[in-house]
Amino acid sequence: MYACCPHVLHRPETSDRHTASVSGKTSVSGKASVSGKLIVSVSGIGERTLADVEEFCGQMDARRVPVSLLVAPRLKGDYRLDDDPRTVEWLTARRAGGDAIVLHGYDDPATQKRRGEFAVLRSHEANLRLMGADRVLEHLGLRTRLFAAPGWVVSPGVVKALPQHGFRLLADLHGITDLVRHTTDRSRVLGIGEGFLTEPWWCRMVVLSAERIARRGGIVRVAVAARQLRKPGPLQAMLDAVDLALMHDCVPTVYRWRSDKAMLDAA
Repeated sequence: MYACCPHVLHRPETSDRHTASVSGKTSVSGKASVSGKLIVSVSGIGERTLADVEEFCGQMDARRVPVSLLVAPRLKGDYRLDDDPRTVEWLTARRAGGDAIVLHGYDDPATQKRRGEFAVLRSHEANLRLMGADRVLEHLGLRTRLFAAPGWVVSPGVVKALPQHGFRLLADLHGITDLVRHTTDRSRVLGIGEGFLTEPWWCRMVVLSAERIARRGGIVRVAVAARQLRKPGPLQAMLDAVDLALMHDCVPTVYRWRSDKAMLDAA
């Protein structure tokens, strides 16, 4: 259990509001206010973590919250997505059901420890990695035009290379950038694991920060590394952060790009 943060019990009766219009809501004072948005993402998805991710996504399904699935062709422990047909099948089905597939690097284990794979790459190196990752996902039927780097940090060279390979949206630590329209929605990732801390005090901070952003009608971006989902503290923190955002009428959505609408339209 993470430190002394009260549980927020999910109330089924609130689920019917999750697909409501994003045009606005009325506050207690009677003044119109803008509803916030909620984006939940999971990284590190593979054979060893799939059961935990499945269970977590089931909890999100019960809340009618779609999930952005951050996928990398290769993970630590010599894992290769193209050798894992069960995970590929599961990802395919989840996307068909409304979740988003987001490219999340190519070969993170090959990079230096404590440094994100795309954090310091020059444009030429970024091109090679993006090309390799894109080919793998295309071969598996999981090609995506959305990108979020491991650790959520990208170099200027990566930002330059992404549109050259057809990517239309970049989610990084501090915002969500439309690479076609050259606009950015500023919002910080609240993460547990994969570059973020996992201690009880940090989990509590994630929950409190999510509530504060939701109360102000902002974009609540909560992210968790899959291997943290088997731990009661991080899992409960994610569920509480989601429930608080929903309680404040945040509209659940995923990372997405659409040519006809704003990039953060509700899914």
